[in-house]
Amino acid sequence: MAPSKKSKPESKTRSSSSSVSLAKVKGENFYRNAKQVSRLKMLNGGKAVRDKDGKIIQAAAFQKGEDETKPGRVQPDRRWFGNTRVISQTALDHFRTSLGTKKDDPYSVLLRRNKLPMALLDDAANPNLRKRSHIVEAEPFSETFGPKAQRKRPRVDAGTFEELGKLSAARAEEADAAASLSGSHIIEPLASTVVEPQTHADFNEPIYAKGTSRRIFGELYKVIDSSDVILHILDARDPLGTMCESVLETIKKEKSHKQVVLVINKCDLVPNWVTARYIQHLTPRYPTIAFHASPNHSFGKGSLIQLLRQFSQLHSDKKQISVGFIGYPNVGKSSVINTIKSSKVCTVAPVPGETKVWQYITLTKRIYLIDCPGIVPASANDSQSSIVLKGVVRVEALPTPSEHIPALMARVKPIYLSRTYDIPLPNKDDITVGWEPEVFLDKLARKKGRLLKQGEPDLDSVAKIILTDWVRGRVPFFVAPPERSEELNEAEAKIRRKKDIKGKGKAALGPGDVPGVKQNLKTLIQKNTFLPEDIEKLDEEFEGGDEELSNAAESLDEEEDKADEGDEDHEDEELKWNDVFEGIKADDSSSLKPAEDADADDDASEDDTTSKEPRMTTNKRKAANFYTSANVKNKSRTKAALMKSLPVGKKGGNKRKGAP
Repeated sequence: MAPSKKSKPESKTRSSSSSVSLAKVKGENFYRNAKQVSRLKMLNGGKAVRDKDGKIIQAAAFQKGEDETKPGRVQPDRRWFGNTRVISQTALDHFRTSLGTKKDDPYSVLLRRNKLPMALLDDAANPNLRKRSHIVEAEPFSETFGPKAQRKRPRVDAGTFEELGKLSAARAEEADAAASLSGSHIIEPLASTVVEPQTHADFNEPIYAKGTSRRIFGELYKVIDSSDVILHILDARDPLGTMCESVLETIKKEKSHKQVVLVINKCDLVPNWVTARYIQHLTPRYPTIAFHASPNHSFGKGSLIQLLRQFSQLHSDKKQISVGFIGYPNVGKSSVINTIKSSKVCTVAPVPGETKVWQYITLTKRIYLIDCPGIVPASANDSQSSIVLKGVVRVEALPTPSEHIPALMARVKPIYLSRTYDIPLPNKDDITVGWEPEVFLDKLARKKGRLLKQGEPDLDSVAKIILTDWVRGRVPFFVAPPERSEELNEAEAKIRRKKDIKGKGKAALGPGDVPGVKQNLKTLIQKNTFLPEDIEKLDEEFEGGDEELSNAAESLDEEEDKADEGDEDHEDEELKWNDVFEGIKADDSSSLKPAEDADADDDASEDDTTSKEPRMTTNKRKAANFYTSANVKNKSRTKAALMKSLPVGKKGGNKRKGAP
């Protein structure tokens, strides 16, 4: 038989303890740290050890003992209060009184407002945040009690609530009886509950709501929130009409830490005295600057840039400041930015609504400009014609443009319309008498050839032409500035006299003076011509701002003109080829003249040539460099001709002697 295989004996069952190997494995740590041990004790639930009475003898893990749960007492020590700011009541009152006026002052800037407790000023001024009502402020004691009491007790016929209910029920029965006698059986309703049906006159065209959408105001809020300084652009023809009062009030209440500056643009369309009067009127409220946006002949550009640089220096704690431009449509916000930047960085057009969204423009490393779409705040006083004449609506999109011509003709003098469109006045003796709107449109339509079938004038197309010229400033017009009282003029005259006594430039600002930006409005070039009755004398403070600089510039220009004329004369007397070699043809004896004769010839030649007059009469020594003596652009042509005409020295004479 074949040998059978021996079966292997069954292996013994291994205990769980025998499976754990204590051999260390490289890269593995099987020991528990203290954190894992404490966590396991918490989960495995060590319970507290108690005695027979239930008192804890040994606390469980992560459980406080009775000694630790007893109420403790904080040690009294001044070191607990060492890192707090404690202020006395007198110092707090001084802070409120001193900063209460400066907080809302447009000409003062509070530095590091986040370091100051501004809530103390805001809470004191806001009556809604007071913990208790100040009855004495609402009703003074002297007017409430005593012989001068002004409180009046209401006269009520009923003494109790029951009597008052009976009286009201009796009045209701009387009203029902009166309604039944009238035959309507209906008590007359209140006026507020009557809903009248809308007519065609109550319907507003959607085009008149331009600039009032939620999207536009969302862009405005983004610009205001992102700006440190806000420039409100106004139209010089109607600054008060193009001022967003509601937006300014919102900035003053909710964003009082942002500085607001008013910029009166399009100053070339109105007389200079109108701009000066509006600056005087608006300066007490906000800093006001006159501006004329133009790529080549701008006005106020240097003053505005200097003002922005001052704001950037005041906000030295920030890396850069942002300047937001807000205002009505078509007032020239984008044009002002292009003028300041001296390049076309914003799209501009003489129609409203060209800017759709806000955009950032870099002026310098520390100053950024933000352009904003035009906004139209809601106003109950603005009619459809006033909205159109403010330039809010595009003229080509108006459904009936001829409806707004009567309002335009009521604002403009007839002589200006006659000059602009070359239409004779109806009464030459009286220039204040104008045409009827239909007659004026008819004459202008026939002159321009805007006719329909059968020779009827196209009034709407002509009205669009007039409104377009109005928006673009071709029709002379301005809203007269508010009249100034005589008392105010006398007070300003006294202040000027005091300044003249103290000396110009060194006189300090008095308590009634308002600081402002000095501009020489006399140098502003006007685009439109106005009647003599619409032109007044400009105030002195707007004339002498830059007189010395302008006079110096004029004198420099005159001297440069004279120098240019002298150069032209010398250029006319150009040297000929034979004149250059005149000295070589001279006799040999000319080189052997005594020194006295040579000096005499030099003096004579110097007298013949015209010498240049000095350009500047100043004590300062002019800086000299290579180009002052070098012959650059024929500067020294006369001097070179003179040197060539002089007799030749010894070196040249020896050569001539040896010559055959």
